Amino acid sequence: MDIVKGNMGWIEVITGPMFSGKSEELIRRLRRAEIARQRVQIFKPQIDSRYAENEIVSHSGLGIRSELVRTAAEVLERVEPRTEVVGIDEAQFLGDELPAVAQKLANLGKRVIIAGLDTDYLGRPFEPMPRLLAIAEEITKLLAICVRCGNPAVHTQRLVASDELIVVGAGDKYEARCRRCFEPHLVREQADAPHETQAQNQRKAHAAGSQK
Repeated sequence: MDIVKGNMGWIEVITGPMFSGKSEELIRRLRRAEIARQRVQIFKPQIDSRYAENEIVSHSGLGIRSELVRTAAEVLERVEPRTEVVGIDEAQFLGDELPAVAQKLANLGKRVIIAGLDTDYLGRPFEPMPRLLAIAEEITKLLAICVRCGNPAVHTQRLVASDELIVVGAGDKYEARCRRCFEPHLVREQADAPHETQAQNQRKAHAAGSQK
């Protein structure tokens, strides 16, 4: 981003499915800011402790120190007046206040770099990311590689049975899928399968008892 002159803030959003390199790109930008001797503060949600508690870590193992926060409002409280660049990872976990917080930080003259999923496990827009995309000066949408066919992947496929919107995990619970290979209702089918099997067993047992 080289169009901004003077002491003006702005918002950059890095988005895409899991395994597309969002955290890696966020770390790259933040490290460049540090090399330029800019004052940088980095935050991630407390819920995300997959690889390290006090670091943002990409799936490839690249890491950078960060602070844990529970809410977007806490980010605003912790940012120091002299901070020039604010990095936020896994933005989809920080709730509806995040767009307003990002706006306030940008209006204070800070460069705000945010990474997060744009869609959930059913392929629906994952709030608050759509609203962040609407107010950002710069948007980078990354693609992953579909594990089934090798085509560009835009979806995050959940592999475990759960109807919860947020289930934190990595390769053990998710994989990248393309439009054709994405199965949004797979987890519901998996959740229903044990109940169907139990019902089938009960019917078989009843039929066997009737034949005696």
